[in-house]
Amino acid sequence: MASQNATPPSLTEGPIGRRLLLFSLPILASNILQSLNGSINAFWIGHYFGEAALLATGNVTLILFLALSAVFGIGMACTIMVGQAMGARDIPAAQRVVGTGAVFFLAVASLFSLIGDLGVDTILRTLETPTTSLPYAHDYLRVIFIAMPAMFFFTFLMMTLRGAGDAKTPFMFMLLSVLLDIVLNPLLMFGWGPIPAMGITGSATATLIGQSFSVLALMVTLYHRRHPLCLRGQALAYLTPDPAIIKALVGKGLPMGLQMIGISSSAIFMMRLVNTYGTDVGAAYNAAVQLWTYVQMPAMAIGAAVSAMAAQNVGARQWHRITEIARSGLVINLILTGSLVVLIYLAGSWAMRLFLPAGSPAIGVALHLNGIVLWTFVLFGLTFILFGIVRATGAVWPPLIILVIAMWLVRPPFAILLQPYWGADAVWWSFPVGSVIALALAWSYYRWGRWRSAHMLPSSLDPASAPKPTGPLET
Repeated sequence: MASQNATPPSLTEGPIGRRLLLFSLPILASNILQSLNGSINAFWIGHYFGEAALLATGNVTLILFLALSAVFGIGMACTIMVGQAMGARDIPAAQRVVGTGAVFFLAVASLFSLIGDLGVDTILRTLETPTTSLPYAHDYLRVIFIAMPAMFFFTFLMMTLRGAGDAKTPFMFMLLSVLLDIVLNPLLMFGWGPIPAMGITGSATATLIGQSFSVLALMVTLYHRRHPLCLRGQALAYLTPDPAIIKALVGKGLPMGLQMIGISSSAIFMMRLVNTYGTDVGAAYNAAVQLWTYVQMPAMAIGAAVSAMAAQNVGARQWHRITEIARSGLVINLILTGSLVVLIYLAGSWAMRLFLPAGSPAIGVALHLNGIVLWTFVLFGLTFILFGIVRATGAVWPPLIILVIAMWLVRPPFAILLQPYWGADAVWWSFPVGSVIALALAWSYYRWGRWRSAHMLPSSLDPASAPKPTGPLET
């Protein structure tokens, strides 16, 4: 039996707005930590190894993002399935999801790691990595592929814990991983005492050590706390993969992973359009994108929190709370994202000088395009919250379809067709047009769609087919 302190906090009770905000903040902090860690790594590599090395890490980051996007959706599916089971107070069902999910994640990560290690040269040639960057990218990527099982499993554990209602523990171990990475980066790259200088490989090795140590420490902590989702005794049998759960993880997770790929691929296409307008416009756009990355973080965090909270309430069959969760998520996003947008507008050229030299003509271009685009990320946030609600029931295809419509069938054609008349402004105005259409479609589906009748869990685990429990959570 688990101790009382080991039981994760339920997201089916208490004041919704306050609980959602407190649940979102550690997720937001984790996202910020990951971005800052990447920026710090880029600082060391760019300043001490030059542009070729920095470009090499950019190529590796793209490969890693695509790999993580492939498993993000599966991790999100696991979050929702665990959340529904925990909401129904069905610990064995949640443990079955965890057992199958853990084996599945490790198997996929190991396969990625093996294929990547054997095909690293082919992958880099496919990306047309410049010859000057190839040696750096080759050494860096090989270590990253070795780190991939730890990275994937760490992601799986964090998302599973969030589904169980615990966002603080994942944040603490993400903080540990980032701190280890930051400390080890210069030590391993430049050497110190008995530690040999490893060059750019040292940066990747720091990531490997930080992720591996943190995931082991997290596992030890969870078992020490006797967390309800830890498998022990007869529950170890759940490590035998359940085909029905794997089918649900892939079938429901794939569309959510494709959402991430759709967003990133659309951004790459828009970057190609921007590049046709020269260096100043391209530099202005890239400076603005740096700020947009942080502006989008609250919506991403609140969307993840909304999915986990809604999933638990779906499992508990408390549909009246789901409406309030949606309302609270929309309001919190308006406040957090809206505040960031206003702050950047008030900062004016000062915000752009973080990434552009003083007096650069690109600053004026960046201010102009931000005036057209920046506010639309408030709309993006509202859309993402609505997506978080509907996917908590298992309705994962409509959000993907809406994103494809907005980001591929609306935004690029709008920009291309109006470029001869508006120039670069056609690209900038395609953002608000796409955002307005995405929000309108998302709201229409939330209001009138059939997402409430969707299912995430396999029928053998679906809480709707079992009596609703009334007692406390037990292991």
